[in-house]
Amino acid sequence: MKRNRYIIAYVLLAFCFIKHPVVGQNRSFTGTVTIHPVRLEQVGDSLYIEMDMVLEDVKMNTSRGADWIPQLVSASCTLNLPRISLKGRDEYKAYERYLTLMTNREKASYDFPYIVKKIVGRKNAMISYQYHLPYETWMADACLNIRRDECGCGETAWMEIEPLMEKVTLEYPLIPYVITPHLAYIRPVVEQVKQRDVQAECFLDFEVNKVDIRPEYMNNPQELAKLRAMIDELKADADIQVKSLDIIGYASPEGSLANNKRLSEGRALALRDYLAGLYDFPRSQYNILFGGENWAGLVKTLQHTNIDYRKELLNMITNNSYDQTLKLKLREFRGGIPYQYLLRSVYPKLRVAICKVNYEVKNFKVDEAREVFKKRPQNLSLNEMFLVANSYPENSLEFLEVFETAARMYPEDEVAGINAAVASLSRNDLVSAERYLKRVNLKRNQPVYDNAMGVWMLLKGDDESAEKYFKNAADSGLDAAKKNLLELAEKKSDVIKMEQRRDK
Repeated sequence: MKRNRYIIAYVLLAFCFIKHPVVGQNRSFTGTVTIHPVRLEQVGDSLYIEMDMVLEDVKMNTSRGADWIPQLVSASCTLNLPRISLKGRDEYKAYERYLTLMTNREKASYDFPYIVKKIVGRKNAMISYQYHLPYETWMADACLNIRRDECGCGETAWMEIEPLMEKVTLEYPLIPYVITPHLAYIRPVVEQVKQRDVQAECFLDFEVNKVDIRPEYMNNPQELAKLRAMIDELKADADIQVKSLDIIGYASPEGSLANNKRLSEGRALALRDYLAGLYDFPRSQYNILFGGENWAGLVKTLQHTNIDYRKELLNMITNNSYDQTLKLKLREFRGGIPYQYLLRSVYPKLRVAICKVNYEVKNFKVDEAREVFKKRPQNLSLNEMFLVANSYPENSLEFLEVFETAARMYPEDEVAGINAAVASLSRNDLVSAERYLKRVNLKRNQPVYDNAMGVWMLLKGDDESAEKYFKNAADSGLDAAKKNLLELAEKKSDVIKMEQRRDK
């Protein structure tokens, strides 16, 4: 018989109900955590472990956490299994930051928990633990213990549990159906012309009422060097073609608007002449623009300056029209003392010239794009990055790195965010996936978003919520969501069959 080809051992969990009540030295949480054993079973080449953790009125210390670590223990070997981790609000934020700062290589070798659950306030919940691993002969005599680790307090509580039953040979091996999530990515729209721009702010120093640039005057050497470095980098890139340079001059809001416009435009022209003497761009590529009086810069500076009467100044500026009347109020406020500070320390920084370079980047074939990605990923479009990712084996480090880089290079783009979320789900990184999913506008990319949310819920153990998301995506025609619904239906059917067999 087929069952004679296997050693079929069923060891009920090495404990019945394990409670962790609050005691004097326990400083991580209050309330009760109860472990309900469900299954410890070897079927064929796999060992299946299942248990339910029930939280009753549990409240975590906000800056602490606790881990429950299942262990397979035999006379010859001890194996730690993925842990269940409960964390308070601040500890959970620290964990998220830790994952965010990890490199791809570090993530590949990191021992991810089975689940990390944030506990805010008092919590009643159940966590279903379902795990399987390759069966090895030493596991035949293993029991299952669980260790609680009080994170950060230097205390480790061990619960040594006597096995309730040693072995059970089943006539009908019960193998739980393990769902394989189906993921969907979005192919970004092809950019026929890749238009980009980059800009540098120059806080140039001019003599009073003068418009000519003195390169060695005050802070001008550093400011001009910053501008040259930006343009030199573009000029050195053979894949870039500069199309135009916008020089936008801003004036500080004192004096008349007409004089400020004259000074701002004159100084912008002086900056154009300075650049024209260094670079071979045609004069027709320069656009001179007057940005106006820099009231927005004044408000921003005051918001981050500990000047006396700061709140009164901000109220005055934000509640009045930007005109000569407001300028007069500022000059007369508190006898003019705050205004003198503004003239000396704030207004000079508002006389800024912005040089924005508009350029186009050539389009790349996949082999070219792979090389460009290593050196200048900003030269790639989202579609080119998508093609680069798919030139590597799915879920390889290179595959995942491209999607994460795309999300970083295009932080406001929803397609980049959703693809990075799906890539995170493919490696069971629920924390990163949640962060990317929060960036997505629900009114757009709805089917792929719903499918990703469904997979995220599925991996968290919330089948009911997962099914709702899958149905929404499937109704929109997404094949991956339809397959996920079939997987859920298969799992439900399998649960019924298992219950019927156990009843026999």
